[in-house]
Formats: sequence, C-alpha cells, structure tokens
Amino acid sequence: MTEVFESIRFTADVVALTPDGRVLLIERGWPPFEGAWALPGGHLDPGETSRAAAARELEEETGVRVDPAGLFQLGAWDTPGRDPRGRYVTVAYLAEVPDDTPITAGDDARTARWWRWNELPQELAFDHSSILATALRGQPADNDPTGTAA
Repeated sequence: MTEVFESIRFTADVVALTPDGRVLLIERGWPPFEGAWALPGGHLDPGETSRAAAARELEEETGVRVDPAGLFQLGAWDTPGRDPRGRYVTVAYLAEVPDDTPITAGDDARTARWWRWNELPQELAFDHSSILATALRGQPADNDPTGTAA
C-alpha cells in the first residue's frame, strides 16, 4: 500500500476590531480573489510562529502595528478547498486596536479600509466571512461543519 501525502501551506489571518465597531479589511491586489475584500494575513516565514506572522502581516498590509502577545487566537480553519491554490490551513487571531487607528495599504493589499461590522461587503475572499463571524460572536471556533472532529 502506497501512502499519499498532501502538501499543506500554513497561514495566519487577523480580525482587527475597534471599540466603536469597525473591522479592518484589505482589497486584494492579485489572485486568487484579486479585487475582493479580505482579512489581513498571509504565509508564515520559515521559523515563524502563526502569532508572529499575524502581527507581521497586519503591519505589512495595513501599517497597523500590534504586540503579538496581545493577539487572541480565534481558531484554525482547515476545510479542504478553502483556497483555490491548494491545501491551506490558517490560524486566525483577534486584535483590538484603538478607534481612529491610521491605516496605510501595503504589500499585496491594493487598499485598506475600516468597515462598520454591520456594513461589511456581501462576500469576502476565501472563508474570511466564517472567521469574521467567529470573531464577532466572541467565541472560539468549531470549524468542523460535519461535527466529526476528534
């Protein structure tokens, strides 16, 4: 019997929220989902933790700097097919930032914008709507829609 192994890529995403009820999203600058709104995030660098990657990606894509130790882990999203490029697993974090935190789009973000949580775009890239819903509920995620997680 031959074993089959799947290449899995690891990313981190950030839900940045303000006390006045705004969420930070980026407009993606290239595929997949070019032009779609998404949470800031991206691939881990070699030797980097997901928490450190989340803080780094948030700063690179939006100019918002946070202490990685202050990020709250929301959960892991690992549903096959969540990314059209292949198998991706992401760990999502919550960052609470002050009202009126300035933002500057950078890296692969075409633009960055604060959105009121009740006026978000209809569709977000990847499964970011699910991540955002978990953050807004304020509960850790159960990301196994089949209920078969061990």
